[in-house]
Amino acid sequence: MDAPSSTSTSSSASESSAGEPTPGPLPEEEGSKNRKRAALATAPFLALGLADVVLILMQGLEPLWGFAILPPILFCSVLTWIVFSTDFLEGRT
Repeated sequence: MDAPSSTSTSSSASESSAGEPTPGPLPEEEGSKNRKRAALATAPFLALGLADVVLILMQGLEPLWGFAILPPILFCSVLTWIVFSTDFLEGRT
């Protein structure tokens, strides 16, 4: 086998770093759903939404207002979990 020259090693190093996705704060497993990463990414937003509902209810507004905003919060949280767990945006960035 031929030894790579210094110019080819620098270009191959840049290709490998550009071609492969850099690992994020959590390790990614190839070919499987990353449910832990999805839960950790979704949890803060779900907590903020539920805290908003609690604040609305504690301020004395009618409970209907609190429960009126609950379905969109849960819907967006589920969509966020699906996107992060299936790596839906993997090839688009």
